[in-house]
Amino acid sequence: MAVAEGSRPVENKLVTVFGGSGFIGRHVVRALARDGWRIRVAVRRPDLAGHLQPLGGVGQIVAVQANLRFPESVRQAARGSDAVVNLVGILAESGKQRFQALQAEGPRLIAEAAREAGARRFVQMSAIGADRASAALYGQTKAAGEQAALEAFPETVILRPSIVFGPEDSFFNKFAAMAQISPVLPLIGGGKTRFQPVFVGDVAHVVALALRGGMAGGAGAYELGGPAVMTFEEILRFVLRQTGRERLLLPLPFPLAKAQARLLQLLPKPLLTVDQVAMLEVDNVVSDEAIAAGRTLEGLGVSPASVEAVVPTYLWRFRKAGQFEKLAGES
Repeated sequence: MAVAEGSRPVENKLVTVFGGSGFIGRHVVRALARDGWRIRVAVRRPDLAGHLQPLGGVGQIVAVQANLRFPESVRQAARGSDAVVNLVGILAESGKQRFQALQAEGPRLIAEAAREAGARRFVQMSAIGADRASAALYGQTKAAGEQAALEAFPETVILRPSIVFGPEDSFFNKFAAMAQISPVLPLIGGGKTRFQPVFVGDVAHVVALALRGGMAGGAGAYELGGPAVMTFEEILRFVLRQTGRERLLLPLPFPLAKAQARLLQLLPKPLLTVDQVAMLEVDNVVSDEAIAAGRTLEGLGVSPASVEAVVPTYLWRFRKAGQFEKLAGES
């Protein structure tokens, strides 16, 4: 079996990754492949997961069908696994994809399947902002999912990243795309919400670390943030600098943003939802409690990559002349 450079030889250990074909999933699969795991990727549409095959050796990564609405498919996907990772989540509801089913009830189903399979480790992907008292259904269901996972699998490692960035992200790319067509970008809530963007490669590294048993704090929640805290306004100005565009940043109070979101969320692919506006009313940064307890990237011995070091490597495609356009200060 071919082994990628820098990877460990493939061992007889199996991990099932639920939701492994998405943005974070592909980086997690790559990290686990390099660690020598055999990987079963459980997704609703295995035929759309072919992009994962080159991330490992021949036969190392296999996609199987699983749907949280059909518990038996979940149990079958987890069967025989030494470890299980749950990355299933959504940012907005659509069709049968509902927060309650996927983020509150789904983790219990997957954790129970992991326990029945005899898995030794289970990782639940959550988010900073997971809180039963959150004004956003997203945050409420993420918190409910954490609790359900711990009840079904007490040794669960929970990862709560801030906004995750990387080449395929839906945050920096989204605003760069908006700046291509719109003369105005909205500063929701005045742009004062604070974020601590974290590189997807660092998040994937921690998943691999958890499956190795390398979490010094053991089970429970870890908060993952990058090296710098940025306000929403600072992020938009950074995007504009990197794409070489000048746009008006228009302050949009939260009540007005929610009113607009009620209309925008009716689109087939909503640009903004009321729930997302509610999430922006609360800062999305690593807590002082997590820092004190060493339950952060730095506490795990990981030096996080910065927005400045990574994001420019993929935002260049939004410049008017693409990779051939040089900005002020670039060589």
